[in-house]
Amino acid sequence: MNNKVFLQLGSNMGGREEYLQNAYKLLAEEIGAIQKESKIYESVPWGVENQNNFLNQVLEIQSEFSAEEVLEKVLQIEDKIGRIRNEKWGERIIDIDILFYNDLIVEKEGICIPHIHLQSRKFVLIPLHEIAPNFIHPKYNKTIDELLQECKDIESVEEYAV
Repeated sequence: MNNKVFLQLGSNMGGREEYLQNAYKLLAEEIGAIQKESKIYESVPWGVENQNNFLNQVLEIQSEFSAEEVLEKVLQIEDKIGRIRNEKWGERIIDIDILFYNDLIVEKEGICIPHIHLQSRKFVLIPLHEIAPNFIHPKYNKTIDELLQECKDIESVEEYAV
């Protein structure tokens, strides 16, 4: 069975573009075929100060794996690329979040789908809107376009000039 999975990639340490490219390659190899990809955007760190800006990108992937299997593989890919988890919202080489898995709602320890904060973060909504403006958030029953219009986040999110 093919499942529609939206993933958000982020990096704010070292060779940010290279880390996103490595993640892209590994996700395609280990999780499924990439159907759509947003441009890369640069944003200030959300909720913290004194960190480098993030590069962010959203991918739509077709996968045969369950939501739990996708999460497990995402964590393994982050480890392969070299992510170390020191602090919540700390700087990171790579961060891969599951935004949506079909229209599934999963809320249990260790996994929350749709991503719990996506509706309040423009650095997620802007690239997601680029590739899936009409996708409906299963919990809020609103399109990504509607969520972006309602979002109160004022942090800067700019298209990244490669």
